[in-house]
Amino acid sequence: MANFIVLMGVSGSGKTVIGKALAPKLNAEFIDGDNLHSQRNVDKMAAGIPLTDADRLDWLQLIAKVGREHAAHGTTCIIACSALKKSYRDLLRIDNDSIRFIYLKGSFDLIHDRILKRSHQYMPASLLQSQFDTLEEPQFDEPDVFTVSVDQGISEIIGEIVKADLIS
Repeated sequence: MANFIVLMGVSGSGKTVIGKALAPKLNAEFIDGDNLHSQRNVDKMAAGIPLTDADRLDWLQLIAKVGREHAAHGTTCIIACSALKKSYRDLLRIDNDSIRFIYLKGSFDLIHDRILKRSHQYMPASLLQSQFDTLEEPQFDEPDVFTVSVDQGISEIIGEIVKADLIS
C-alpha cells in the first residue's frame, strides 16, 4: 500500500494542480513541496539561478521525512516534488517502502507554454530548460513509477491515476 505518493516532473508539469485535485479522490493530504524549500533556495530560484544537488539535499531529506511520518501514522500524503534525477528519487525511497511516484510527463514546448501563462512565486520560465537538462526520466528499473502524459485535461489525468489504483 502506498502511503507516500510523489507527483514528480519539471516545473509547470501540473504537480500542484493535479495534487490538489487528486488528494480528495485518494483520501490523502496534499503537500506542495515548493513550500518546503529553504528561503535560500527560494531566493536563488527567484534570481533565476538553478539549484544544485547540494542545494536540494536538505529539501529532499525533509520531503522523505514527511512521507515517513505519514506512513508511520497510516495516512496517505501526496507531495509535489520535481524529483528530477534518479538519485533524488532513490533518496526519497530510503526507509519509505510505501512510496510511489507519478511522473507527469510533457514536452518542453507544451510545458513552456503553460509556464508563460501562469504566475509562480519564484520559478521563472527561464529555468525550465535547466529542469529538462537535469531530468532523468524514470526507466524500467524504477517499477514504483507510474507515468502519465500531461498532454490532456486534468480530469483525464486524474482518471488515469485513480484507475492505476496506486494506494491499494
